[in-house]
Amino acid sequence: MNERKQNGCGSWAAGLLLLLTAPAWVTAQPTPAATTAFNSYVERVEIRLAAQHRSAGSFLSPVDFTRLRQGELIIDQLTTGVGTELPGALLHDWCGTAFIAGGKAADFERLMKNFNAYPKVYTPQVLTARILLHDGDHFQTTMRVRQKHVLTVVMDTTYDIGFGRLDAQRGSSITRSTKITEIDAPGTARERALGPGEEHGFLWRMNTYWSYEERDGGLYIQIESVSLSRSIPIGLGWAIGPFIESVPRESLEFTLRATSDALRKQR
Repeated sequence: MNERKQNGCGSWAAGLLLLLTAPAWVTAQPTPAATTAFNSYVERVEIRLAAQHRSAGSFLSPVDFTRLRQGELIIDQLTTGVGTELPGALLHDWCGTAFIAGGKAADFERLMKNFNAYPKVYTPQVLTARILLHDGDHFQTTMRVRQKHVLTVVMDTTYDIGFGRLDAQRGSSITRSTKITEIDAPGTARERALGPGEEHGFLWRMNTYWSYEERDGGLYIQIESVSLSRSIPIGLGWAIGPFIESVPRESLEFTLRATSDALRKQR
C-alpha cells in the first residue's frame, strides 16, 4: 500500500514536471474562441445576478440557510467535471456561502474596500495589494497573489471592482480581472514577469461576485468565482486534472473562510 502511494505521488509530480517543461504552444494565452466563450458566460452570470439583486426576496442564490446558521460552509460547483471545456481552455464556476452570527452589512463593505489590509486578512494568498484608482464605489487595484498546491505559482493581478447596494441590509460587488501575469523567481534578484508564450496558464481570467444580506440575526455572505485556465494536456489528466480542479475551489473556500474570520474578529 505504501509503495503504491509513493508511486502515485511520484507519477503526479512527474506529470506536473511535464506540464512545466511543455513547449510554449501548449501553454500559450487563451485562444480567441476561448476568450469569447468566457466573456459570453460571464455576461450570462452577471445578467442572472443583476436580476437577483433587484429584489430583497431573491438577493442570494438559493441555499440551505438552516445549515448555514448552524455554522456550516456551503460550496457548490456550478460547472461539471473539472470544468466546462472551451477551445484549449477550461472554465470553472464555483459558489460559496457562509453565515456570520451578529455580522453587519456595513462591516462587510468596509472590509472589502480596505484593500491595504488584504495582505493581512488573506495571508498567505495575497502578498501585496494597492489601489490604483478610486472613484466612489469604483476601484482599480493591483495585487500580488500566491497559489500553492504541490507547486507554488505567484501572479501579479489587476482588477476592476464595483460595489452596489439594494438597501442598507443588502449589497454586492463585481470584481473583473483585467491583467494576470505569472512571475518567475519572485522575491529574488532573478524575478521577472513571464511573457505570453512562457506562462503556464494556471489562471488566465478570474471574476468574483459577492452578494451579502443582513438578516436572521447576522450576515449571509455569498461569493461566486468564474475563472479560465489552461486545458489539460492529452495523457496527463490523471496528473494535472486534480491540480487544475482543486485550485479554483480551494481559492474560493479560502477567501470565504478568511472573510468570515475577519468579520467575526471585527464583531
